[in-house]
Amino acid sequence: MANRSSLKKIARGCALAVAATSVFCSHVGAVEQTPVEFRLNQLGFTPATEKLAVVIADRNIATNEFLVRSVDSGEPVLRGKLQAAKAKTWSGQHSWLANFSELNESGSYLLELPSSGRSEPFRIEKDLYQQLGAASLKAFYFQRASMPLDETYAGPWARAAGHPDNKVLIHPSAAGPQRPSGTVVSAPRGWYDAGDYNKYVVNSGITMGTLMSAYERFPEYFSAQRLDIPESENALPDILDEVHYNLAWMAAMQDPADGGVYHKLTTAGFEGMVAAHKATQQRYMVQKTTAAALDFAAVMAQAARVYAPYSEQESENHLEAALAAWQWAEKNPAVTYRQDELNEKFDPDVTTGAYGDEELDDERLWAAAELYLATGDDDFWSVITAAQRDYSLPNWADVRWLGYYSLLAHKEKLPSDSGPWRSTIEKNLTVAARQLRNAGEQSPYRAPMVSDPALFVWGSNAVAANQGILFLEAFRVTGDSAFLRSAEATRDYLLGRNATGYSYVTGFGRKTPQHPHHRLAAANPDMPPLPGFLVGGPNPSQQDGCAYTSKVADESYTDEVCSYASNEIAINWNAPLAYLANGLNAIESQHSDGCTHHE
Repeated sequence: MANRSSLKKIARGCALAVAATSVFCSHVGAVEQTPVEFRLNQLGFTPATEKLAVVIADRNIATNEFLVRSVDSGEPVLRGKLQAAKAKTWSGQHSWLANFSELNESGSYLLELPSSGRSEPFRIEKDLYQQLGAASLKAFYFQRASMPLDETYAGPWARAAGHPDNKVLIHPSAAGPQRPSGTVVSAPRGWYDAGDYNKYVVNSGITMGTLMSAYERFPEYFSAQRLDIPESENALPDILDEVHYNLAWMAAMQDPADGGVYHKLTTAGFEGMVAAHKATQQRYMVQKTTAAALDFAAVMAQAARVYAPYSEQESENHLEAALAAWQWAEKNPAVTYRQDELNEKFDPDVTTGAYGDEELDDERLWAAAELYLATGDDDFWSVITAAQRDYSLPNWADVRWLGYYSLLAHKEKLPSDSGPWRSTIEKNLTVAARQLRNAGEQSPYRAPMVSDPALFVWGSNAVAANQGILFLEAFRVTGDSAFLRSAEATRDYLLGRNATGYSYVTGFGRKTPQHPHHRLAAANPDMPPLPGFLVGGPNPSQQDGCAYTSKVADESYTDEVCSYASNEIAINWNAPLAYLANGLNAIESQHSDGCTHHE
């Protein structure tokens, strides 16, 4: 079948690189090797983009010349001079930059340093990243709870249904007059949050907002994209079908009696590394919180806008749920999730992901922004204009700028006298993007992510992907192609131009994660990991106690299943990857006439 065929293409991606190397060796004689390493995007480049590679060595190399050879003919197609980095890498190595951006003819190539070594093959191709864009979204299908994944759509990763979630118990922390402790409720569907099998409203919040925003920025691109999921034949774009599957679960997380929203649906403790259908511990609805209610309100208000062209009734239902959640949060403005305190009061103890958040002003701003766009109510605008305006990169605990991104994207809906306010927000966004871009250009890897060791936190690759979104938003506001180059540099970082030499997306590249902390993958060890997932990335805090070869910030990564601190997958990490990968695809398709923007 065509669907299975496309999945098999992803699974054998690494084999293609090996085959390409064999072709090259048939044309070119052996080259004397010295200890140098090449760091570049393992997939390659589209014709119009900036094309950079970093050469790493423990000491100075003999020549500053490089050349690019055709894999097919073995002939040099470009020669250039290496540019020495201004500073060593954080681990103390020397580095040089090879810029071959003027090469824009489609084909397979190798980068070579005479008498020093050569890179692995890479491609230059117009539609090079189309499979990556689709796989970054198809990953959410693989995370679906409550349904079997049929071979027609899942190919070799087909599996039985897990977690019907139609007999979930109200945890004592979530008890209310209409739903006392032990009440049985139903909340099926949704996505498994990460490497575990639980479902968390707060983390679903930023995930859903990011994916719906991606659709809103590039609707024509996503309307034409096919993911080969069960709903692909209906009227909705596939990305909205996938979002809808999680939206249905989120709707069930609201208490119809008062509009409050449960923080999470979870087992008391994490399940073992077993298949989804074998993970059968009792599941609970746990405590209503303000963060969950506000994230829920933002998502439902945005969904009311996004799905309105497809179902007026559904849109009205989403807005009604959003307003009810907002009203609950207004009455309960500071109900935070503190798992240790909860466990002192209630049984059973809950030890799964906390997603605790003590700062709630950002959730309130995001919810107000989406509700204002949905209703035009001045009360929401008053919340917006009173909020902090300094730029902060979004993460699950800081969603303020999801709201500002939406407001800037729908400026036609803003009050007529909002020009000065909007100018301030646009300035703060572009200043932050410019500062990050400039700092990245000074780094040995010419990557914004490698501008500050403090950026390498748990889920550092999601920090990078969200930086990519910042650059795309700055490009949209200003039209400055330098921001687009920074977004592409972020893509290059995630796909191999980094200190570890890994492409951090499963199934894409020559050196990719093979043992992610992902129960669905660990339960099927004879198969390659499910494709299209972004692993967490370097994290010098190393909270998991696994063995690492380095504590240097950008090298602190290990491809082991035990490493939930550096090698787990998560929906809130894949969402910005999907935004970045597909957003760049949409923009770069406009350059298919061969015009470049790398000058």
